[in-house]
Parts: sequence; structure tokens; C-alpha cells
Amino acid sequence: MGKVVELNLELGWPTVEEAIRTMTNALSTYKKVGYKAVIIIHGYGSSGAGGGIKPAVRRQLLDRALCGLVRDFVGGEEWSTKKREYIGICRELEKFERSIADNAGVTIVLLKK
Repeated sequence: MGKVVELNLELGWPTVEEAIRTMTNALSTYKKVGYKAVIIIHGYGSSGAGGGIKPAVRRQLLDRALCGLVRDFVGGEEWSTKKREYIGICRELEKFERSIADNAGVTIVLLKK
């Protein structure tokens, strides 16, 4: 099993509430099975009903309810500021560099050990 997994929250055009529930459940599962990082695909948040998923994801990742799961997170648009640190923790993130860098439609989550 790899150390990085992608989670696409846009599949099926979920509501914001459904996407957040999916994310929370998935993060818990991924931590239990030993993943180190999750690349959450949520879109840019600029249009349509799905436009609220990006800000909701980032708000939820700050919630104390996830403090036992989430070590840190960064948006793809800010990847360059955390890239070295994150790859130092999870080397496999290098394989995803092209899809992460400057991509406002993704958020990279480091899971706690």
C-alpha cells in the first residue's frame, strides 16, 4: 500500500454536507490503515453548487474534532511554501508534484501517526 491517497470529493456532485461527511469518514479510515497523506480534490470553489466545498473542507480541517487525525494541511496554491516540509515527512508526495503545484482545486492533508 502507498503512503498517499487521493480523495475526490467532486464525484457525483455532492452537497457540501455530503462532501464534508465523506471527507471526515475517509480521513479516519485512511489514518487507521496507515496512509501518511491525503490529496483532497474539491475543485476551485468558483462556480455552481460545488463551489462551497473548497472553503468548507478547509474550515473543517481546522475544526478541533479532527485534531486527532490531521497533522497539517495546505492548499495546492500554497504548496511551494510547504513542499519541502511535506516531502520530508512523506517522500511519496513527490510523485504528485505536477498535479498539486499551484492547483487551487486540491488540499494536501498530512495525517497524524
